[in-house]
Amino acid sequence: MAVRAVNGGSLIRSAASPPLLAFWCRFRQFSSLTFRRNYELGLRFPVLHCENQFCGHGGVRSCSAYSLFECVMQELAALQKGRRVRASVKTSGGELLEDKLVNQVLEKGLLLEFKKDSDRILLGVAQRPDGKKNWMVYDQNGVTSSIKPQQVTYIVPGVENFDQAEISNFLQKAQESLDPTLLEIAWVELLEKNKSVTAEELAEMIFGSAEPLESYCAHLLLSKDEIYFTVLETKGSRSIYGPRPTGQVEELSRKQLAKEAAEKELQDFVQLLVSAKKKPSHDKPPKSSWMVDENIQYKIESLVAYAIDDCRSDEQKNTAGMILKAMGLIKTASSALKLLINIGYLPVHVNLDVLKLNIRTNHSDEILAAAESLLSESSDLDEMNRKDLTDLKVYAIDVDEADELDDALSATKLQDGRIRVWIHVADPTRFVEPGSMIDREAMRRGTSVFLPTGTYPMFPEKLAMEGMSLQQGELCKAVSVSVILHSDGSIAEYSVQNSIIKPTYMLTYESATELLHLNLEEEPELKILSEAAALRLKWRRQQGAIDTSTLETRIKVVNPEDPEPTINLYVENQADPAMRLVSEMMILCGEVIATFGSSNNLALPYRGQPQSDIDISAFSHLPEGPVRSSAIVKIMRAAEIDFRKPTRHGILGLPGYVQFTSPIRRYLDLLAHYQVKAFLRGEPPPFSAGQLEGMASIVNMQVRVVRKLCGCSLRYWIIEFLRRQPKEKKFRALILRFIKNRVAALLLLEVGFQASASVSLGTNVGDEIEVKVEEAHPRDDFLELKEVIRN
Repeated sequence: MAVRAVNGGSLIRSAASPPLLAFWCRFRQFSSLTFRRNYELGLRFPVLHCENQFCGHGGVRSCSAYSLFECVMQELAALQKGRRVRASVKTSGGELLEDKLVNQVLEKGLLLEFKKDSDRILLGVAQRPDGKKNWMVYDQNGVTSSIKPQQVTYIVPGVENFDQAEISNFLQKAQESLDPTLLEIAWVELLEKNKSVTAEELAEMIFGSAEPLESYCAHLLLSKDEIYFTVLETKGSRSIYGPRPTGQVEELSRKQLAKEAAEKELQDFVQLLVSAKKKPSHDKPPKSSWMVDENIQYKIESLVAYAIDDCRSDEQKNTAGMILKAMGLIKTASSALKLLINIGYLPVHVNLDVLKLNIRTNHSDEILAAAESLLSESSDLDEMNRKDLTDLKVYAIDVDEADELDDALSATKLQDGRIRVWIHVADPTRFVEPGSMIDREAMRRGTSVFLPTGTYPMFPEKLAMEGMSLQQGELCKAVSVSVILHSDGSIAEYSVQNSIIKPTYMLTYESATELLHLNLEEEPELKILSEAAALRLKWRRQQGAIDTSTLETRIKVVNPEDPEPTINLYVENQADPAMRLVSEMMILCGEVIATFGSSNNLALPYRGQPQSDIDISAFSHLPEGPVRSSAIVKIMRAAEIDFRKPTRHGILGLPGYVQFTSPIRRYLDLLAHYQVKAFLRGEPPPFSAGQLEGMASIVNMQVRVVRKLCGCSLRYWIIEFLRRQPKEKKFRALILRFIKNRVAALLLLEVGFQASASVSLGTNVGDEIEVKVEEAHPRDDFLELKEVIRN
């Protein structure tokens, strides 16, 4: 075709011909230059009033400028009448693009590039048609597959009946010939000339040839380029590329350099991961080593966030995804977790809930410094008003690994035979004032967290253990509740006062129970406490209290970061004499504080539970103990709190109840101490009922989170304990109820754990059967039990 574009009087011939005006510029013999207007089209063209010989494409030609003008006019007229193929897309230099986009029809033997899927581009040879439009293609991997025409991204020109055995060789030669610097050189020249190119034209330009190999190399350079060229138009497998503006290229180059730096950084990090994975457990990099470099720390934190499904941004999620992909792993939370465990960053039995729920496991340096200051400088505002009770024998009874001891007991018998008991409660308000830094941190935590793997205290450890806790043989500041009981177990008299005590014994529940069974003459006070507990239980039952005692599991994991840590499991029967003794005294204390608060119009967290309408006789057919307790617990409603006056606690059988005995472990207990202590000093309480309600709503949200965490953690370690047991080991199981058909809820008596399993016909609620562990996967919270059929 003669004319490729018309733009403001500039005429440019086809790629095979040099620009016409370039030749005109060489003319030195122009006598004059005028313009003739085509009034119909509004275009102006130069008219030369001479004829000259000039060198054109293919030899010497003679050209009349006026006759050329007439040719142009005729072609433009034909364009107007629609006799010419429409070419609507132009380059910025005015070139018509459609003429370059003549698509090649698929034929057998053609060498073509096609998109296999979103991630793979392959080279193959067309074999035969497959249906009306599809073609069978033999690719570089030796696989024959059917492709659609729209999957073809490039047809290598000048190739017929390509030998499919040569695909890999052709591809290798093409890869060896790729030099991105050639693309930059071509971009400079084409930008200057404001020209666009096809792959074949670029091949001619940079390789001096448009042979198949050179054309495919040029196509690869252009199709993979993200800096210098942009696609102007695509038709089928043909594309035309135009040079980007200089400013855009500079910006893209900067981004490319940043991308390459990030990729290099990623590869270096992957090498660290690979190296850490290969090392034995004892030689893994310490956790702290991953925190030295900010970039490495960010990548590790991204993996952790991905593992617990808590990515805070798309960038963090994408970072973790790229790392997993680079490691050849699927993009799942479990893959991220396994990787973090394999490099030694997280232990095998890491508690993911602690990470997910953002549980505070440490106190800040600022809080620790404030706690140290309190221990060294704190004065006792109640020193002059403390009653000296150091002559009493004081028993502190708790679990053997208890760190925070916040209650203890004493008892005597009066001359009239009535029992007098004291419940001594640790006095943390001696150190902590409402609204102080330490107090606000305790409120944010809401409670101490007791897990099988460790304890995260509400107060800084040193302050809680050395300052606030009751300690054997030491003078300890306390709030002592004194109660004289009627012979039926009801309260005859009570008092609440600041005190000084000297704990005599620190006993575990097991040792206290043993002492009670021995009935030693040297420990009459312990026997009196047991009598008081029995009186109280009898009285509460007469008031409608419901016994929900059952078996409870307690686990202590030694060296939890070891792959196979030691698991110490204890099953506690809440009906055990020592446990019953302690729980009854704590309940008695709660009733006294509620009565004290009501009598003195104190705002306190009064707990109630509207369960007085439960008909116990409806459960009389069930065996006493865990079976009956389980049935009652299922219909119990949640406790309610009133901050103005006591409300009946139907389950406990009390007119009112306030938790008061664990102010070091529970923030709501501490709030009750603030209110009571202020009253004892003759000061107004620090909080109104409304303020208490607002604070309690915040605290209770955190307490619910911690309760869920503790339950899940205990369950994890029980399943892990069962996983380790010999396959043939049998466990005694009590049938609590039937869930569906023959699937029953069971209580494993040696473990204190509830699970479910199918049981045989003829078994009933309350029956004891034997089961074996079929499968146990703590990370998946999965336990499968199977009944052992007795002969």
